[in-house]
Amino acid sequence: MKINKDSNIFTFSFAIIMVLIVAISLAVVSESLSSMKKANKEDKKKINILSAIKVDCNRDNASELYQEYIKGSVVINSSGKPIEGDNIDAFYIDVKKQYRNKALSKEDKIFPLFIAEKDGSKYYITPLVGSGLWGPIWGFVAFEKDCNTVFGASFDHKTETPGLGAEIRESFFEDEFIGKKILDENSSFVSIDVVKGGAKEGSYHQVDGITGGTITSDGVTNMLKADLEIYNNYFKTIRN
Repeated sequence: MKINKDSNIFTFSFAIIMVLIVAISLAVVSESLSSMKKANKEDKKKINILSAIKVDCNRDNASELYQEYIKGSVVINSSGKPIEGDNIDAFYIDVKKQYRNKALSKEDKIFPLFIAEKDGSKYYITPLVGSGLWGPIWGFVAFEKDCNTVFGASFDHKTETPGLGAEIRESFFEDEFIGKKILDENSSFVSIDVVKGGAKEGSYHQVDGITGGTITSDGVTNMLKADLEIYNNYFKTIRN
C-alpha cells in the first residue's frame, strides 16, 4: 500500500513520532546526566558554605576542602532545639525547597547548621533563605565562637536585577557584615539591618544598603532576622 505523504494523517503521524523520539532521547540524556548534575549541585553548595569562612575553592577541590574544614553539623527545629536521627543529614536539607513550600509551617521546618574549624578557631555557619525583588535570595553567615560576631558572609540570588539587587553576591557587600553582631549590649537578639541611605557610623547591627536595590536590601534584612532568630535560640545553649 502506497503511503500518501501529502495527507494530513501522514503529517500528524510523522509529527507525533518525531515528538516521541525527541522526548525519549531527552529523557535518556537527562537520566544519564543526573548523577553529574547532582554532583555539580553538591559542589556548588560546598563552595558557598566554605565562602562564608573565606575559603576560596572550585568544583575540582570543593569536596576535599569541605572535608578539611567542616568538622560537624547540627539539625535544629524552629525552637532551636537539636533534632536527633541517623537519617537526617544537614548537608542534604534543602532550605530553599522548604521556603518555597507554602504549605509547610515554620514549626514543621528543620534548619541545618555547619561547624567549621579554620586556623585553630571554630565557626558556626548558618544557611539563610528569603525573598528578593524577583525571586528567592539565600546565603550563609559564619559566626565566631561567641555565636554573636560575624566572621564572614556569602549571599546569592536567582533573578535579581544586575547592577542593583544582584550585587548582594559581590564581595563589597558581603564584607560589610564582617565584625557585625546579632546581639545588643544586653545580649538581646537584634539581628543585622541592611539600611537604605547607609548604616550608622560605628554600628554593629547595620550595613549599607544597595543603591537602587531597596526591595532586595529589605529582603536580606528580613531573611537575616527570621532565620538568625531561630539559630540564636540554639546559640544560647552554646553561650551558656
